[in-house]
Amino acid sequence: MGMTMTQKILAAHAGLESVSAGQLIEAKLDLVLGNDITSPVAINEFEKCGASSVFHKDKIALVLDHFTPNKDIKAAEQCRQVRNFANRYQITNFFDVGQMGIEHALLPEKGLVVPGDCVIGADSHTCTYGALGAFSTGVGSTDMAAGMITGKAWFKVPSAIQIVLKNKPAKWVSGKDVILHLIGMIGVDGALYRSLEFAGDGVKHLSMDDRLCIANMAIEAGAKNGIFPVDEVTVAYGKDRFQHEPVVYAADEDAVYDETIEIDLAKIRPTVAFPHLPENTKTIDEVGKIKIDQSVIGSCTNGRMEDLRAAASILKGRKVAKDVRCIILPGTQAIYLQALREGLAEIFVEAGAVFSTPTCGPCLGGHMGILGKGERAISTTNRNFVGRMGHTESEVYLASPAVAAASAVTGYITDPEQLTEGERK
Repeated sequence: MGMTMTQKILAAHAGLESVSAGQLIEAKLDLVLGNDITSPVAINEFEKCGASSVFHKDKIALVLDHFTPNKDIKAAEQCRQVRNFANRYQITNFFDVGQMGIEHALLPEKGLVVPGDCVIGADSHTCTYGALGAFSTGVGSTDMAAGMITGKAWFKVPSAIQIVLKNKPAKWVSGKDVILHLIGMIGVDGALYRSLEFAGDGVKHLSMDDRLCIANMAIEAGAKNGIFPVDEVTVAYGKDRFQHEPVVYAADEDAVYDETIEIDLAKIRPTVAFPHLPENTKTIDEVGKIKIDQSVIGSCTNGRMEDLRAAASILKGRKVAKDVRCIILPGTQAIYLQALREGLAEIFVEAGAVFSTPTCGPCLGGHMGILGKGERAISTTNRNFVGRMGHTESEVYLASPAVAAASAVTGYITDPEQLTEGERK
C-alpha cells in the first residue's frame, strides 16, 4: 500500500520503512518551536521534571511575537522567562525584539524549515511549514517541553484528503481566498486529524506566499497538517536560504486518501468568512453592504511581501475612510525593511493607516487594535471566533489583503475590483 507525503516523512523520522493511518509512532524532530505565550508553560514543565539540558540547541526556536513589544507587566515577565531560558541553554534560534517577527513568517524566511523536515510547535498554526513540503503541526506546551528534552514526539499517523487544484486564479484572488473557499466547502472539522495534501497543475500558479497562507489555515479545517509538493517554486524560494539539506518526498501513485476534492482556481472569487467561524464563507458578490470600524492587514497568515504589495496597490493615492482604523503589520523585520525600501510604508501612512513593528498583536486580541463592544473588523488573520479580537460582542470578518485594503477605503466590505476596474481599462 502506497503512502502520502505526510506518511513518508513520518515513516522516515520514525525509522520505519512504512506507516499507515492510525498507527502510533515516535518520530525524531528537526525543530521544536515556541513563542512568548506557550514557551513559559513548556519551560515550567521542563524544569518541573528535572531536565538540565536540551536535545539540541540549534533545533529549538523561541520567538517573542504575540505580546511584543511587551504590552504589560505579565507579557514582560513571560518574555523575561523565555529570554533567561534561551540564554541558559544557549538556544541558537532565539528571536527577541528587533530580530523577531511573527513566528510562522520568520522561520521560513530564515530557512530554518526545509522540505522533508518533521516540526512541532506550541502554536496551532505551526502547520504553515507544510507549504515547504515539510510535516509540521501544532502541539501543547507539555509536548513542546518533551520535544526540547528528547528531540522526539509521539504521533498518530493521519489519514489524508487530497486537494487537487487546477487552472489559474484570477486577479485579486489569492491563497487566502483559496483556503477560505476550501474551509467553506468542508467545514471547520471537515479534515479533523487528517492531512490536507495539495496536488494538481494549479499548484504551480500559487506563489510561496500563497502556499504559506493556505497551509497556515489547514488547522481551521481541523487538519493535523497541510502539505504541498516540492516543485520549482519551492526550490527557488529555498535557494541560498535553507539552513540544512532538504529531503524531497512525493506521494506514491497508489497512496490511499479518504477522499479527493477538486478545486478550479479560475472559478474562485474573493471570499469572506463571516462571524463567528472560518467556515461561514460568502463570495464578495454575496456579501452586501457591511460597514466596518477596523481593517487589519498582517498576521502569520497574511503579513508577507505579496500581501503588503496587494494592499499598497489599492491604498496608493487613496485615503482610509473616515471612522475606519487601518492597521498594517509586516510579518518580519526583513519584510518591514523591504516595505520601507519599496515605498510601501509611505503609501500606508499617507493613506491614513498605521504601519507597525511585526507582532501578532490584534489577531488574538493581544494589543495593537482591540475591538470594543459592537465594533466590526475585516481582517487578514486566521480566526474569527467570538471575542477573538476583543469584546465578545464585536465581529471579525476574514478576508484577503486586497479585500481588507479596499474595505478600509470605502468603509464597508468591498470587492477590490470595484475600486480598480476603471484603472485597468
